[in-house]
Amino acid sequence: MTFGEQPAYLRVASDLRRKIVNGALPPHTRLPSQARIREEYGVSDTVALEARKVLMAEGLVEGRSGSGTYVRERPVPRRIARSGYRSASGANPFRQEQAADGARGTWESSSEQVEASAAIAARLDITAGDRVMRTRYVFRDAGEAMMLSTSWEPLAITGRTPVMLPEEGPLGGCGVVERMGAIDLVVDNVAEEVGARPGLAEELLALGGVPGHVVMVIQRTYYASGRAVETADVIVPADRYRIAYHLPVR
Repeated sequence: MTFGEQPAYLRVASDLRRKIVNGALPPHTRLPSQARIREEYGVSDTVALEARKVLMAEGLVEGRSGSGTYVRERPVPRRIARSGYRSASGANPFRQEQAADGARGTWESSSEQVEASAAIAARLDITAGDRVMRTRYVFRDAGEAMMLSTSWEPLAITGRTPVMLPEEGPLGGCGVVERMGAIDLVVDNVAEEVGARPGLAEELLALGGVPGHVVMVIQRTYYASGRAVETADVIVPADRYRIAYHLPVR
């Protein structure tokens, strides 16, 4: 096989990827051995090994101890619909994070008071080291972990109020909009930025992903009259979900 300017291991990986995508190498099929790749493509052992590493990093194949490398089952991506904040009374965290009609799910959470890092302080327009309430969520759909979220709320706003703990008290679990409204703060704007990066080990462990998998990161901040009242990072596995926005036209 003649290779162009692209490194040989990427060309080999590209051809194997094509076979996986078009079904020539279906799920659960053993990937050709390193020796077979070397012979078929006329490359060195090093090139064959690096090509396999690329496919593994992309989540297309997985190693099975003592058995070899196999093509992974490719999930059909599902949509997570988002439409800013939901002002309807009783909008729980799961409904706020997935705005699609009929969305159902469960969530687990834990809250603790921490000092704001420089990055979080900048997002909340407070001073680094100021106290915030950090709440970590795991959202599940039919028992499967589908999304992680970590939120931070300035205790200068919520401290010593009935809504200091997002999941406890009279408005526990009602969501940011309704909780802030209870302390006379009207949430009137929400900003989201979407990016992607390799998932952290603890994120992929919680989401059932493979090391090296990419996650989408939604950086969200709620505002009341220009004041940031909550900011959060929402983590979604990129191989299983797509983010769909439904935004009103003004």
